[in-house]
Amino acid sequence: MNIVEKSKAVMLAMGAKPVMWLMIALSILSLAIILERAYFFYSITDDLETLARELARALRGGNLDEARKRMEASPSAEAAVVVAGLSEADRGAESAEEAMAGATALQRMKLERRLAYLGTLGNNAPFIGLFGTVIGIMEAFSKLGEAGKATTAASSVSAPAEVMNSISEALVATAVGLAVAIPAVAFYNFFQRLIKAKVTNTDALSRVLLAHLKGAPGSFPTGGRVSPSVPPASVKGNGEKAEKASKKSEKVVEKDDEDAPSSKGGES
Repeated sequence: MNIVEKSKAVMLAMGAKPVMWLMIALSILSLAIILERAYFFYSITDDLETLARELARALRGGNLDEARKRMEASPSAEAAVVVAGLSEADRGAESAEEAMAGATALQRMKLERRLAYLGTLGNNAPFIGLFGTVIGIMEAFSKLGEAGKATTAASSVSAPAEVMNSISEALVATAVGLAVAIPAVAFYNFFQRLIKAKVTNTDALSRVLLAHLKGAPGSFPTGGRVSPSVPPASVKGNGEKAEKASKKSEKVVEKDDEDAPSSKGGES
């Protein structure tokens, strides 16, 4: 018996029932992941417009601690990214931007968790169902061949019914594969769309912080309050000295201009 006959014997002995049970198990796991991801995305939802408005108000007021507390109170992934930037705000806009870029990458990994299973199942479930269909058609042709060899009238009558049952079983396997794949692909695309929206909102919210830091560099000391930009005493003193020296030079030039005509008239 060659490898083809052995493979055929194994598949006919197995039948399409194990493939059907496998598809049922995969569909249950797929449903569990869909429900878990749906609850996760629901739990991290927040009003981003209000959040951005309160963040901008706290930054304009110069209260870094208030801005951090408001972001930490939000369950959203966008706020978690801004918290990372606020932690580095006293070191400048570039440090805050790098911190938020790293936090965005981590949040994206959390958002995409387990979605690879849905994508894989959506792409391969029809092929698993097709495998069950192939086994069912093999059974149908095998029974049809056995009926052709039979000579009794009873076997020739019952053969078409057995063939039809095998073909219907094969079509059920294909239908189950499509029934598992379609929801998996649909929810995979839906969750990917949510992730894209989350990343876009994260970028918009982080820009609020970066705009304030770049507009007022060094305005966040460690204490969390904005310090007024007062020029140092040495700079102020040097400016006053330069102004006095400039006024003195102007007076000397005016005096020279007044003396020049009188001296000329004396010589004549």
